[in-house]
Amino acid sequence: MLLQFWSVPLNRFPHPARYYCRLPKRKLPSPRRKAGPAKLDNVQPQFRFLLLLAWAIPAVGQPASGMDEDLTPAQGQALVETALANELRAAQDGSHLMRYRLRKTSPRLTTTKDICETKDGDVARLISTDDRPLSDAEEQQEVARLQELLGDPGKQRKRKQSEDTDAGRALKVLSALPTAFNYQYEGPAEGPTGKVEKFSFSPRHGFSPPDLETQVLTVMAGEITIDPAHQRVVRLEGHVQQDVDFGWGILGRLNRGGWIVIEQADVGPDRGIDQWRIVHFQMAMSGRVFFKSRTFDTTEDESQFAPLPGGEDYHTAIRTLLADR
Repeated sequence: MLLQFWSVPLNRFPHPARYYCRLPKRKLPSPRRKAGPAKLDNVQPQFRFLLLLAWAIPAVGQPASGMDEDLTPAQGQALVETALANELRAAQDGSHLMRYRLRKTSPRLTTTKDICETKDGDVARLISTDDRPLSDAEEQQEVARLQELLGDPGKQRKRKQSEDTDAGRALKVLSALPTAFNYQYEGPAEGPTGKVEKFSFSPRHGFSPPDLETQVLTVMAGEITIDPAHQRVVRLEGHVQQDVDFGWGILGRLNRGGWIVIEQADVGPDRGIDQWRIVHFQMAMSGRVFFKSRTFDTTEDESQFAPLPGGEDYHTAIRTLLADR
């Protein structure tokens, strides 16, 4: 569930590392407005930890049965544990590559990219800015950038290393979710594709975060929605309940009141595959990195998913992106 993480950008994730583009400095949205992530350095995972939680690959568990009635506390706890275990297994399976569209919006800029995942890391081609097609000059610049990347494996290698680092941070958070929170069953509801089960969560007393990546979990509360038929997380909404300092406040601080929303769906039913991906991400956060105040306001939507060959390398992906324009 939770692994297209604050890598997630969104550089992704997703995949966590697929969101490798930095966004311009932005203002904090109004309380009624929804939004999403940006990239930090040393404390990046604390601000974007759930995006790297990239729910990008199919679950291993079998569909559940007997979910027509409200769950007992024991059934609810078992469903949460199974769904989180499935998300962790999925996050560690990188064999199912996809091509998709990523539309990322901030107060100052909206971009749409065509992205191909490869065994060498993700490759992206800019399609539009502010929902406007690229000019001829911008198109030529984008083609030149991809052709340069084609001849410089070192750049792609560094990007892949960054993606792997982000994914490792996300796995720390995902692994901690079963023990970091108390989960309370709230009852059934109707989701986009059928019945879902809703749970609220809050920090578990006595949870001791083993690293910076999981420290934010001690002040996060919210709601998680699970598809009981597939035993996958379909939605998570989390709110920062109080300020949290990193490195005794020396490295930075995440301010109270920030929030994050992640939605996941099976994007492969019409192709006969079980492929769960993050399809919507929003974040509104504010904080401080060392002595500099920062705000983050981003919305990301992913669509038009299509499977790619498992062994495809980044050279093939670039040629595909260039040929399709």
